[in-house]
Amino acid sequence: MDNRTVGVAWRLRPLVEPALVVITVASLAGGGIAWLVGSHPVADGFWIAGTVLAVVPAVVWVADTVRRGRVGVDVIAVLALVGTLLVGEYLAGALIAVMLAGGRALDAAATRRAYHDLRSLLERAPRSARRRVGELVEVIPLNEVAVDDLLVVGPGEVVPVDGRVVDAVAVLDESALTGEPQQVERGMGDPVRSGVINAGGAFALCATATPENSTYAGIVRLAQQAGAESAPIVRLADRYAAWFLPLALLMAGVAWLVGGTAVRAVAVLVVATPCPLLLAAPVAIVSGLSRASRAGVIVRSGGALENLGHAKTLVMDKTGTLTMGRPEVVDVVAAPGTDPVELLRLAASVDQLSPHVLAEAIVTEALARGLTLSLPANVLEEPGRGVTATVDERRIFVGKLTTTAVGTGWARGVINRARLDGAAIAWVCIEEEPTGAVLLRDPLRRQAPRTMRRLRDAGLDRLVMLTGDRAEPAREVATVLGLDEVYAEQTPADKVAAVRSERERAVTVMVGDGINDAPALATATVGVAMGARGATASSEAADIVLTTDRLDRLADAMDVARWSRRIAVQSAVIGMSLSLMAMAIAALGWLPPAIGALLQEGIDVAVILNALRALRANPAGKVEVPAETEQMLHRFSAEHEELRDTLGLLRDSADRLAAKPDGSALESLITAHRLLVDRIVPHERAEESLLYPALARPLGGEATATMSRTHAEIQRLTDRITAHVGLAEAAGAIQPDQVDDLLACLYGLYALLRLHFVQEEENYFTLAEDEIPG
Repeated sequence: MDNRTVGVAWRLRPLVEPALVVITVASLAGGGIAWLVGSHPVADGFWIAGTVLAVVPAVVWVADTVRRGRVGVDVIAVLALVGTLLVGEYLAGALIAVMLAGGRALDAAATRRAYHDLRSLLERAPRSARRRVGELVEVIPLNEVAVDDLLVVGPGEVVPVDGRVVDAVAVLDESALTGEPQQVERGMGDPVRSGVINAGGAFALCATATPENSTYAGIVRLAQQAGAESAPIVRLADRYAAWFLPLALLMAGVAWLVGGTAVRAVAVLVVATPCPLLLAAPVAIVSGLSRASRAGVIVRSGGALENLGHAKTLVMDKTGTLTMGRPEVVDVVAAPGTDPVELLRLAASVDQLSPHVLAEAIVTEALARGLTLSLPANVLEEPGRGVTATVDERRIFVGKLTTTAVGTGWARGVINRARLDGAAIAWVCIEEEPTGAVLLRDPLRRQAPRTMRRLRDAGLDRLVMLTGDRAEPAREVATVLGLDEVYAEQTPADKVAAVRSERERAVTVMVGDGINDAPALATATVGVAMGARGATASSEAADIVLTTDRLDRLADAMDVARWSRRIAVQSAVIGMSLSLMAMAIAALGWLPPAIGALLQEGIDVAVILNALRALRANPAGKVEVPAETEQMLHRFSAEHEELRDTLGLLRDSADRLAAKPDGSALESLITAHRLLVDRIVPHERAEESLLYPALARPLGGEATATMSRTHAEIQRLTDRITAHVGLAEAAGAIQPDQVDDLLACLYGLYALLRLHFVQEEENYFTLAEDEIPG
């Protein structure tokens, strides 16, 4: 059979299976009506016709399995159909025909339903784009879009390629890629991925990638490869068939010999005809693939899904996997007498034309603050050093400086802080004079600590980090996450060797992001790529791709894998056990062929429906959060995002006080106190009175007890600072005897609030179904 014939047969399958169901049911019903009116020969004719019509496709299905090197239980169906014709049990033959046709149709419908989410990715792929040249907008084929083209995305349209928002704020629905239904806003200069839907008004997009190199194209390529044909669990079903078939034939032969009639043998074969039964395993696996895709996880094959459920070791890259992979501005430090905001605006203006990742972070931060950037002139970029340009008639440099070039006191403080925080420094010089610095750091993913705990609960007993980064920041991340092993300063070859070593000891999953991770991903038992940023080499080499930047989707995928395998094995074992019981009863002569056919029909349908449970989440592994509570989690999560950046005021106030308790220190103290009283304390009180009682039911009454104690300590320290502010204002200055206690309160409160925010975000806010965009 050539490929063209196979293709035609596959396309006709959705038509043939329902038609066969209609014909066999009509034959059964027609025979029943004829039998009721007393026309028994006519009834037998209907039932014989239905049986013969079922034999033909059954023989084709058996031949197909034999051609692929397997012998399945469809052989029993053919023998049972032929046997009913030979012994004159025409009603039983018609019932088996209906069972066989209905089971195949049910299985096909289940598979189509399970694949629906994967197919929808292909169907949504954009095929054209609207390009704007001057005032003219034209529709062009998607493959004609080039980098730097200015595109217009209308309301309800799918973003065709990766790009950046040029003019208006874009309101986007990213659920097709991330599984997160909430709409997000992207401002001018923000990156936008292809495949998301414009949920607002039209906006202009500057293409930053060609269609074939954009996010959605990579995901579509992966979706096209998704399937369950090579799943180990399917091979397990084949092994079941290897012993089930001879056992059924043996029991039929014994029944014939002991009972002295072929009718008993046919009855055994009738109840041993679980054609859809062993198909329940791939239905469960494919259903698991579908559920994973809805969670933002594209799995290449059922084999990868099942191996994920068996994994014992997880190896992870750091940058882009455990961390965000995008540096963020954590602070702007200006020399005395210089405005930090203006310093950031100048730095971002210079960096607008630089492709460097730190430059992109600086520009993104400036745009997020609403700063108006100037167009740089006479731009000169020195690779590995920085960028120099003329902005507002001043020569500005942004980049690296030698230690000797920044010897002043404020600059040494910047260097020390960057070393302690593991941050990078982008120095800003005006007219060759160091004037400030922008501190940048790749932050740890918020979900990472809780995800590590979930992965251990899912069965992973060894967590390893591989990174090309220095040992110090790598060990800091490992300590926070409680990892078992850390390998720092790793080359791609080192990563491959490490993964190979881990794979020899246990089933190993490797999670990575960059191009340098691709060889290690291909070496692992299961490679998982953080592929939300496009069709990178890591995505192409991986078995599983997370289409969203949420690391906790890996834990979701493991839950899906274990749940799908459990249901697949359960479906096969229960169905075959029921069939064996029915076979024993039929061999004793207590189950006529016709009744046995009805019983087997019920068994097969029940097992297929059970396999479809893999489309739903494991009810035991999900914390049900009421909609009202989830809304509160989103609200307080958003407030955390706003407040987190202001906590630095507490440390800055303490630093000023430690340097010199003068009028500037008092002013800074009053500003920090106002932040505490007006914003932070009301936020904590609202959590205590609204959120924590709402979480008591899903989490248990004691789950928030320690957090409530932290709220009390925050209030105590705030009250103490309030008293100090009152005394200082009354005296007109901060008194010497206040300094030590104030420093303890400010530094202590800063550390306490940071820890408290992280604890709440990990333990509570991640219970919400979707992450609130930062």
